[in-house]
Parts: sequence; structure tokens; C-alpha cells
Amino acid sequence: MTSAVLSVEGAAKNFGGVKALVNADLTLYTREIHALLGENGAGKSTLLKTLAGVHRLDAGTITLNGKSFEQGSTRLAREQGIAVIYQEPNLFPDLTLAENVFAGRQPLSGGRVHWKFMENESRALFEQLGVPLNPLARARGLSIADQQIVEIAKAISTKANVIVMDEPTAALSSKEVDRLFSVARNLRDQGCAVVFVSHRLDEVFVLCDRITIMRDGSTVSTALTSELDEPQVIRAMVGRDVSDLFPKVDAQVGDVVLSVKDLARDGQFENISFDVRAGEIVALAGLVGSGRSEVARAIFGVDAYNSGAVMLNGKKLKPASPLDAMEHGIALVPEDRRQQGLFMPTSIAKNAAITMLSRIRKGFFVSAQAERDVADKWTKVLQTKFENINDPVERLSGGNQQKVVLAKWLATEPKLLIVDEPTRGIDVGTKAEVHKLLSQKAQEGLAVLMISSELPEVLGMADRIFVMREGHIVREFSRAEATSESVIAAATGAVHA
Repeated sequence: MTSAVLSVEGAAKNFGGVKALVNADLTLYTREIHALLGENGAGKSTLLKTLAGVHRLDAGTITLNGKSFEQGSTRLAREQGIAVIYQEPNLFPDLTLAENVFAGRQPLSGGRVHWKFMENESRALFEQLGVPLNPLARARGLSIADQQIVEIAKAISTKANVIVMDEPTAALSSKEVDRLFSVARNLRDQGCAVVFVSHRLDEVFVLCDRITIMRDGSTVSTALTSELDEPQVIRAMVGRDVSDLFPKVDAQVGDVVLSVKDLARDGQFENISFDVRAGEIVALAGLVGSGRSEVARAIFGVDAYNSGAVMLNGKKLKPASPLDAMEHGIALVPEDRRQQGLFMPTSIAKNAAITMLSRIRKGFFVSAQAERDVADKWTKVLQTKFENINDPVERLSGGNQQKVVLAKWLATEPKLLIVDEPTRGIDVGTKAEVHKLLSQKAQEGLAVLMISSELPEVLGMADRIFVMREGHIVREFSRAEATSESVIAAATGAVHA
């Protein structure tokens, strides 16, 4: 670290009656990777959107490169040297990578776009980042990891010296995470200040030089990573000790609820057979791309399958029919809550009650009061935080959005709950709440099928673990015999003693 490149002091921002920022401070230095941590709703997103030019502070100051930062314009933010890389990149799919890098600011030569310059500059940027992408390839079909590289190349091309990475690893495999870390370190070594936002504390301790922690809209601490440990960070984030992140309680295991027999889908998985009993949490583990989510989608009927059978309480379900799955008592909390789990511009009440329409409608009309009653009940059970139940669900933090998805499915009182990445993108305090809820529901007799990329979550919550690799179930572990080493070895095909 050398000199301060960015300083935020006393930042405050209100949205109606909600105080998103109260007294937030952040100081960044050149040549550092700086973690910004906090629970969902702590104010991180509001602070980052201010730096990105989306919001304007009600109070407080921002100094960038020794000058007062002009707020309220995304274009001005980029021109002043700040670039934000979001969790889900926003490229133009039918443009080339070079065109995406220079979108909106194409270089001209003789009054015409200088295509060759764009191609050469983009290729040089990709090589500088250590990822030799083809600048003439279309963006459509590019992996999330490669899309992020294009976004980073775009940021470098604008001469940004503050680069914010907002949950960049949430959808990446372990190899892609390693590559992104190399790129982040490369940016740091070139003189940039990199802000890294993540709920994965193991990544923070591996990558980051300093950590700033926010809680309830305020900055509560900033320290060198080397001076902290995970319990200290968690305590600062949530304001209390989270003594038990995986509050698994013993449950009486009953009869088989879900039975999957020889399920196969061409090119994705085959010979998938397993059972889930009442009161049991069964996990599908494995690397990203191993076929876990595809199996869950087939069970729920989102995707068709070529052969095999899915039975619930001994009754065979219709293939490719989510309605039949729901009528028999299956609920699916999908991996991508924003795209597949919620209607983002719609109210919290409507989202929470959407699965109950057949029960709360009167003829062609839906009772607004019945809708609110359903939503009130289940959002209270899940301790969901919001200002008004009629507010759009997009206003909620990621953790509270996840609770709304859980609420809408628990309202159906399912016999089988499938949860795909149940704690993706949510903070450690909310993770503990979700784990406690799943454990309680299992104790009440609910059968739970959990898909998770987080090994501690799998080991901490599952009664049994089925490990998938390349579309096949390769191992089954009981809770007692599963270890990190054995599960990873099975997932990767490595030899494990």
C-alpha cells in the first residue's frame, strides 16, 4: 500500500424511511485488494452503487485521486476512474468481445470506427490479464467467468484505478476462482485498488490485504487481514457470536418420501438412483457441472428425462410436469432466485403467496387480504426484514429475497423440499438462520434434498451425501463417515486413502 486513492467519510443515504447508510467510511490505497464485508442489508450495495454513480449521498464526502468525486452519474464515475464488475455481467451477446470492451466509446479513424485498433487493444488487454480470449468471438455462450474477464478488460481500457468486484465468485468453479484471483492480484500489482465483496470468508482471507466491515449502514471496523480471524470477522458483521453455523438436530427418520430410479437425461446425467426419507436431509455434492442441479430440475419436472422414474410416497410422477410435482407435494427453491425464484418488480406479498393462488382466489379474483395473510405468516416465521410487505421484492437484500423464496414454498406445506444452493450469496448470520430452519423442518418430518457447492454446508447439514461426477453418482457417504478429503476425492476422481 502507498497513497490513498479513495476516501469515503460519514456517508449517509435514506430511501424513504429506510436508512441504508448512516455513517459509512471507506479508505482504499493503491496496490491493495480490500474486502468489503457485512450482512445482507448492511449497506454495502448502497455504498458501491454510490461509487458507481447510481446513487447520490444525502450526507458525507467522497474524495477520489485527491479530488472531490462527482456523484450521481455512471458515465462520470467511469471517467473519474471507478469501474464495478457485478456478479452477473451485462454484455451484449451478439457483439464481439472487442465491441463489448469498447461499447459506447468506439475509437474513430477518418470518421469511421477503427475496428482493427479495437481488436488489437482487446487482445492485448486479455493477454495482460492472462486470459487469451478471441476478441472477434461473439459474447453469446461465453461462461460467466469469461464474461467477467471481458468486463475487467473494459474497466482497464477506461484507465480505471479503482475496480470493484461485487460477489464475483458466486457462480464460478474452483479453477475459475483461482484464475480470477490471479487476475485480481495482477491488477493490484499494476497499481489498482481492488474492492472485493464476498460472503465467502475463506476467499477473503486468501486474497485480501485489508478488511472493512459494515453493519446497519455504518462502518464498524477496518483492519489488516493478518490481524483478524474468522470468528472476529463474523462477530463484527452480525454483532454477536454465531456459535453454531450448522445447527443440525437429530430427527426421527421415517418412510421413503422421494424415490429416484435409474433417471437419465441425454448428455447430462444417467443411472441416478437414490431415496430421501421423511425427517432426512440428503445432499447432492460435486463440482459445478457435475449434473446436480440438472437432476433436481428433472425431479421437479422443469426438464424432461429420457428414462427412469421419480416417485413420491410410492406414486409415480409425470415427467416434465412441475404442476404434477407441486400437486404431489414437491417444492423447489432454485439456484438463481432472481431469474427463477422471484418476480423482482412485484411485491413481497404477491411473491410469497404466488404458490397459493388456487387456495386464496375467489372465482377469477385473488383476495388481496388472503394474499397478505399468507405472506405475513411465512415472512414472520422466517424473520424476513422489510419496510412494507407491498414493496417490490427487488428492494430487499439478497438474504431476505432468499427468505421470500423459502416462504412461498413452505406455505404449500410440502412433503419434499428441494433446495439448490440455499445460502448462495447470503451473509453468515442469515446462513445460520436458513440452516436452523432446514433442520427444524426435517425434525418436523419434512424430507429435504439439498444441492450445495459449499462443502462445510454439506458436511454440517446432511444426514447422507451422494457425490456426483460427470453426470453419475459415484459415492454415497453417511454423516459419520464423510470428511472433506473423502468427498473432494470422490468429486474429482482423485485417489483418497
